[in-house]
Amino acid sequence: MARYTHAVCRLCRREGTKLFLKGDRCFSPKCGIERRSYPPGQHGQGRARFSDYGVQLREKQKVKRMYGLLERQFAGTMHRATRMKGRAGDNLLILLECRLDNVVFRMGFATSRAEARQLVRHGHFLVNGRKMVTPSAILKPGAKVEVRERSRKVARIAGALDALEGRSVPQWLETEKDSFAGTMKGMPTREDITLPIQEQLIVELYSR
Repeated sequence: MARYTHAVCRLCRREGTKLFLKGDRCFSPKCGIERRSYPPGQHGQGRARFSDYGVQLREKQKVKRMYGLLERQFAGTMHRATRMKGRAGDNLLILLECRLDNVVFRMGFATSRAEARQLVRHGHFLVNGRKMVTPSAILKPGAKVEVRERSRKVARIAGALDALEGRSVPQWLETEKDSFAGTMKGMPTREDITLPIQEQLIVELYSR
């Protein structure tokens, strides 16, 4: 399976905003975009000029990289969003937020989505009492996510929970730190997603 294996800080610099791909490092002075706020490459400090298509493409790339999806996965999610009731842009963001790897990250069991995705693939979590190893699984309201008994001593999970006090858990989720569990109380709304995303640009791109 294809995956990006180079420095992820380059992705933040390329999009000109923090994508929060490296956990706590993104909040420290070591953050790549804090040190060099221009795009990577020898022409990175030049003046960037984008057409309407270029602006739409950059927005799509930003969201795709933020949630850690491949091109085919993202296109499939967009196709599903257009077939749902309501605004396609809102549906897209809601589907991305309801992915298991994102829910694990939002609940505080991991410091980044990439770390959450790896932990899920390694079988450290149960969903409604059943082992789940598919990061792209879409959760529904009422779903209970818990760390497996033998995985509760994993250093990365314990470290992420210790740092949970400095992060906020969305209102549509609930985390029970002592029991290593969390519950999806309801579906997220567009107002719950505070990331700097202009989803209408993505809809326009796929409407071409």
